[in-house]
Amino acid sequence: MSQTAPLQLLAQDQDDLAVISAALQDAVVKVGDIVFEAKARRLTISLNRFRWEADQRQRVRSALQLGGVLQVQGRKIRRDRRDAVLELLAIGLEPLEAPGGVLTLSFAGGGDLRVTVECVDAVLADISEPWPTPRAPAHEA
Repeated sequence: MSQTAPLQLLAQDQDDLAVISAALQDAVVKVGDIVFEAKARRLTISLNRFRWEADQRQRVRSALQLGGVLQVQGRKIRRDRRDAVLELLAIGLEPLEAPGGVLTLSFAGGGDLRVTVECVDAVLADISEPWPTPRAPAHEA
């Protein structure tokens, strides 16, 4: 059984963001764990991510923080149900006037968050010890 170090990733461009997106594929998040601080222009999301890099089935508590956030829009996400669970599929970037853009966090079931940013400024960090999970996420080929 090999141990892998906790992830600590920084994204400052589209290629970096693709790495964070891959690490967060199939992460689960409660709606109440999505926090937008408008004055600080910061979006923080606490989630349980599947450890794709581990050689066993594990999840770990992680935090994704986006800086330079100008606007957050949700679609098909029930903000009144703070305990509702969302499954993150991917994070994409639609470039706007450089260096800004719109990050789209796509969730299973068709919901998404559109996050308008001044520039790509994302940090992902594991914040707990991993724990075993009985199932690995399954994807159709």
